[in-house]
Amino acid sequence: MDKWQTSLAYLKGVGPNRARMLKEAMGLETFEDLLHCYPSRYLDRTKFNTIDQLSDSGADVQIIGQIKAVEWIRQTRGKRLVAHFEDDTGTLELVWFRAPTWLKDTLVKNTPYVIFGKINWFKGKPSMPHPEMERLEEYKKRPALGIQAHYPLPEKITQKGLGQRAFHKIMLQLMQQEFSQIEESLPAPLLKSLQLMSKSEALKAIHFPSSQQLLTHARARIKFEELFFIQLQLLLKNLIHKQKIKGEPFEKVGELFHQFYHKELPFELTGAQKRVLKEIRQDFGSGHQMNRLLQGDVGSGKTMVAWMSILLAIDNGFQACLMAPTEILAQQHLQSLQPWAEAMGVSIALLSGSVKTSERKPIHEDLASGKLQVLVGTHALLEEKVKFKHLALAVIDEQHRFGVAQRARLWQKSNIPPHILVMTATPIPRTLAMTLYGDLDVSVIDELPPGRKSVKTVSRGDKNRLRVFQFLKEEIQKGRQVYVVYPLIQESEKMDYKDLMDGYESLSRAFPPPQYQISIVHGQMKPEAKAHEMERFASGKTQILLATTVIEVGVNVPNASVMVIESAERFGLSQLHQLRGRVGRGNAQSFCILMHGVKLSEEAQSRIQTLVSTNDGFEVAEADLRLRGPGNLMGTQQSGVIPLKMADIVKDQPLLSQARRIATELLEGDPQLQKNEHQCLKRSLAKMNPENLLWNYIS
Repeated sequence: MDKWQTSLAYLKGVGPNRARMLKEAMGLETFEDLLHCYPSRYLDRTKFNTIDQLSDSGADVQIIGQIKAVEWIRQTRGKRLVAHFEDDTGTLELVWFRAPTWLKDTLVKNTPYVIFGKINWFKGKPSMPHPEMERLEEYKKRPALGIQAHYPLPEKITQKGLGQRAFHKIMLQLMQQEFSQIEESLPAPLLKSLQLMSKSEALKAIHFPSSQQLLTHARARIKFEELFFIQLQLLLKNLIHKQKIKGEPFEKVGELFHQFYHKELPFELTGAQKRVLKEIRQDFGSGHQMNRLLQGDVGSGKTMVAWMSILLAIDNGFQACLMAPTEILAQQHLQSLQPWAEAMGVSIALLSGSVKTSERKPIHEDLASGKLQVLVGTHALLEEKVKFKHLALAVIDEQHRFGVAQRARLWQKSNIPPHILVMTATPIPRTLAMTLYGDLDVSVIDELPPGRKSVKTVSRGDKNRLRVFQFLKEEIQKGRQVYVVYPLIQESEKMDYKDLMDGYESLSRAFPPPQYQISIVHGQMKPEAKAHEMERFASGKTQILLATTVIEVGVNVPNASVMVIESAERFGLSQLHQLRGRVGRGNAQSFCILMHGVKLSEEAQSRIQTLVSTNDGFEVAEADLRLRGPGNLMGTQQSGVIPLKMADIVKDQPLLSQARRIATELLEGDPQLQKNEHQCLKRSLAKMNPENLLWNYIS
């Protein structure tokens, strides 16, 4: 058994009760868990303050003095213990709330103590709640404290006597007992070339730093290791995937592709689209399953690339499917592809929750016989009844909205797994893409089709509403259409935001029928009602579409030139950018108007200013990452990938790029990790849930 998997109950100074507390409160069960429980901050215990030097800086302070009096003081709930503490320069109160009764008897008056903690100020007088205390004579007996680790201990265990000092003792016991058992996880040549300290020395310095310089080196070593192993896992997955997972070879670029390219293409492809198609064609001809992420900002032409990839599949005698997360988006894809399919004589159909049972049977039959070549749909594509004759390409749009298990079911639709092309209009910062999608090959469409004009974005307060309405009327008079998006469906008592129904009444007064017609679309409507309202707007029967974020992706009405976002401060930056992408799809100049309240938080101001200043989706995504942190930004997570405990993919971008480059070079030289110096990598990877590695190939 691995010594590091030993229960903490068997560590001296812990025992069964404390072990249970640590597990319940902090999730720490084993020696290894404790070893990798890193401090949240560090305290400088080399300096001493006098009471007259105290300020309200919020920093921790250390003082030598004596207790002159101790008393219980009654308060609204229970009582607090107060000790009057002084040195040669002044006095302060030491305070314990909900203190155990025995604590008073342990405090000895007129005896020198070293106290440590944060200072609170009330009516100009200082106090220190729940100080760390030690008699001066005891303090002098042990080695002088330097930079001291401070751990994120929950209140429920500190109240039971397991505070910072007790936790330090437990950590010290572990390091003294098991230090020699800490195995090196990185190859010696790598440590030498990067001038990194050993893992054991790094962990010792993290928990017990003797200097700030040593702590800095230790943190750099641990951060690099975390990022390096994430990249190594993802790159290995991709490598093994290409070696083991076969894909249907598309041996020719056939008649359909050539005919569409030379005769039916509605516009000249951009250089980026041509480059991406070339990358996809290389994947198709490799004999291995394609597993590619297609990234492109709104309106960059991802659907055209997907369609031409589908034609390559049909040219080689196969079927293809396109799966979207929502009914509206699936219908939108069908409307985009259908004219091209009809021009080419390609059979195409839609399968979603709203398709009637009577209409499903012929779709199922034509799909099984091969008569139906392209199927567009939602999760309905994953149903057991949906059987393809020979599915060889699956295009998945906005894939982060699908679970891993759902995507896995697509593989079962064919004996040889279909090629996977994942599309996203959510620009992903490069650093995040390297972590979330590091096991996929990435293609980026980074230029817009010629003739497209950038959307002009402005922010306006409620006081400008009448001027905004006048502007909308001017655009409608030019024959344009308008979106108005709200964050809420019904009024919320807690939030002072314009809701959809209130907005409808307000707009109806400003834009009265019969001169103006308004459609409403929101998430609580039935699919048929939603489709009917969307069709009225798309066909120009209504000039204004009032909606919630149900229109965030996939809605394509080139004649719509204005996007008004109500309570813009209520939306995330990525969501605002997606909504803005609903306009600017025609040749006319388009506008995005961000309506907001009077009081804006600093973060809301930053989001709105970012959107006003740039149309570049990748710049927006980088700003979003800085504002929100990596967190769960994409709504997805790589299972089987080690969590980051010290590294930060936003703040440590250079280190992440370095880790990716080094992992790539290492695997190019030793793809099987067979060299003696790389056995430590194999052992480390074996501990990181190896059973989950293959699961994530389904992307």
